[in-house]
Amino acid sequence: MTTSAPSRLAYIDWMRGLACVLMFQTHCYDSWLGGGARKSTFFMWSQLGGTLPAPLFLFLAGISFAMVTDKLRRKGVPAAQIARTTIRRGMEIFGLGLLFRLQEYLIAWGWAPWSDLLRVDILNTIGLSMMLMGGVCWIVLRFISGPQIRFALGMTAASVGMGISLLSPLIWTSWRPRWLPWPLESYIDGVHNLGEPQAWLFPIFPWAAFAFVGLGVGFLLLSDKARESGAATFVLGGLGGIGLIYLARWLDARPQLYAAYDFWHTSPNFFLIRIGMLLAILAAAYLWCRWGAGQWGFSPFIQLGQTSLLVYWIHIEFVYGRLSILPKRAVDIRTASFGLLAIFLSMVLLSVLRTKLKGRGAESLGWFHKPVKAS
Repeated sequence: MTTSAPSRLAYIDWMRGLACVLMFQTHCYDSWLGGGARKSTFFMWSQLGGTLPAPLFLFLAGISFAMVTDKLRRKGVPAAQIARTTIRRGMEIFGLGLLFRLQEYLIAWGWAPWSDLLRVDILNTIGLSMMLMGGVCWIVLRFISGPQIRFALGMTAASVGMGISLLSPLIWTSWRPRWLPWPLESYIDGVHNLGEPQAWLFPIFPWAAFAFVGLGVGFLLLSDKARESGAATFVLGGLGGIGLIYLARWLDARPQLYAAYDFWHTSPNFFLIRIGMLLAILAAAYLWCRWGAGQWGFSPFIQLGQTSLLVYWIHIEFVYGRLSILPKRAVDIRTASFGLLAIFLSMVLLSVLRTKLKGRGAESLGWFHKPVKAS
């Protein structure tokens, strides 16, 4: 089955849009709910939904990275040049992450500690993951060629991702690189300047693993067999994801190999559960955009997904910053929900304006989400 380029790629933007909406609700309720609302079941489920946006962004960054790498490879671009191009893009994203931290520090001048400048946030990790993926792809492309190159790239990426996950419990405990200065160690285990790894940061271990698995999935989707199978590839991937969830739950019920086992933060079993969920969402998004209402008229999810970096950047100030549209930790669920609706609508409007201004000086925050043309 063949599909047009928009049909093949709309599901990626739709998933990015889903990640944006989940991010909005997590941030809004976390910032604004106060009193008893913060102890409610509603708030608990809201924050549980907040465990998906970061894996989604990293996973999709890996898939997009695979598409870019494969496109350059098919054009005959040498491996070294592919590495330079992709690693440079990762450096740009990393630089934007540092710029974002500087902006946040300046806006919060007077009460934010200087150490916030060095906080490891999601943009930093996406940028670093892209640089690491560029290095891994360069190594594979140097030594392997021929019809099996996509398989080799995909299996290598998935193996690296699983290796990062398996090492994470050790990196956070007995194998911590304490000899590094904390700003550098924080990129490894999220220690920041607080003496122990922090769950609210995004260090390479375990977060980069999602990007590498996305890279592996991306190369799988680009394979000739997957293209020929069309929707069946996504359906099988979704079913495999569900099976992965049950396997991870079974493994979690068994005796663990790690002396310190932290299910919610470094457990490889929780990592597998989230990978299973990502594969199921990938299949659902593809089918929804292919045969469902995903592309019927205007899709706010696809629109947000096309400018996800911009709306991430801007919405933070109106939720957590000095420009917060509601008082922090002081309102009930109903008021916070109206605030969430306002954030959602305003970010969709901002996204539409950014799209309309494309090519008129509004490119600085949009290059990373340029659509990748399907072959």
